[in-house]
Amino acid sequence: MSVSDSPAVAETPASPPAAARPHAARRNLRYLVLSAHDYRTPRRANIHFITDELAKRGTTRFFSLRYSRLSRLKHDMRLPLDDTANSVVKHKGVECYLWRTLVHPFNTRRRWLRPVENAMFRMYARNPPEVLERWIRESDVIVVESGTAVAFIRLAKRLNPRARLVYRASDGLSTIDVAEFIAREFDDVCGTLDAIALVSPVMADEINSQHNVYHVGHGVDPGLDEMGDPSPYPQAGIHAVSVGSMLFDPEFIAQASQAFPEVTFHVIGSGRGAMPGYGDNVVVYGEMKHADVVRYIKHARFGIAPYSSEQVPAYLADSSMKLLQYDFFGLPAVCPHAVVGTYASRFGYTPGDADSIRTAIQQALDAPHVRYRECLDWPQTTDRLLDPERYPETHLEH
Repeated sequence: MSVSDSPAVAETPASPPAAARPHAARRNLRYLVLSAHDYRTPRRANIHFITDELAKRGTTRFFSLRYSRLSRLKHDMRLPLDDTANSVVKHKGVECYLWRTLVHPFNTRRRWLRPVENAMFRMYARNPPEVLERWIRESDVIVVESGTAVAFIRLAKRLNPRARLVYRASDGLSTIDVAEFIAREFDDVCGTLDAIALVSPVMADEINSQHNVYHVGHGVDPGLDEMGDPSPYPQAGIHAVSVGSMLFDPEFIAQASQAFPEVTFHVIGSGRGAMPGYGDNVVVYGEMKHADVVRYIKHARFGIAPYSSEQVPAYLADSSMKLLQYDFFGLPAVCPHAVVGTYASRFGYTPGDADSIRTAIQQALDAPHVRYRECLDWPQTTDRLLDPERYPETHLEH
């Protein structure tokens, strides 16, 4: 991944405010994304794909927060970008800024430290860098991703009350265990947002608002099918694929590989090497380019989402990007019962239960490859994120 340093980015006059424009004319605007991700990282979440699309529509900035010296202790995936912190860097047409502070506020998980924790968040929110304040003032549309970015909603309302504010709920705040300050702040300000776009309707129960809440799921790349060729597998053999590190359960791979020696299990980006108990039929890969991952998915016999607990949030049934990509290719999927949802192509098991794992895999092996789920592409998803009011299917009944 290459970036070109651009410490001095020329300013141009701001566009007319989004609120003054009709929805259909929402092109050539200035977009700002606030997130704890960074647009330049190789691992891509839904906010990266949305930003790709925003960059096609107008000037786009990506402000990355919750990063400091403490991030080294967590092996933050943004560490390779540390040399570019606190400077504007242009990447793929998007102006990026990684805000590094000495420390950043976090959930201490200690009730007796709550006053200190709250004070840290207040100081963080009240002392943004000049570039963030300028980008907010110049923006027509501001997309705030769930998490620490919530702390800057009041700032955006104060500095640019005419900008359209869209909240992208990539995760439930309780699921990612945000600090009480962020949860309370969101409850206080959520009613002032122009739109709250949830990746799953299940998340609506946590939202202290109703009039502005919509369901806008993830999208897929418009050329995803073509991207999946050619097959990376040898012609002979049965291949299964597991993608990603979220709540990854190595015990599932160990049990599955021992129970099905005729299947080759491809484990991509789990964040771990080969683990004890893995059979000789397990191939482990590190991080891989998205286009390469798609090839492994498209040509597999079945996909795996080996979450480590039945207590995973129910909204993952709708929001898991790997399960969405399995669904797109009509790939039977093996996953815990909790994330089977209403999808006919998924077969559930109980984590740690060898018999249920064996049954789910056999069902997946016997299942046809049929796409049961409607899958929007990222342009369609971004349309609905920016203006969900225009799409009746995004409206949630209360």
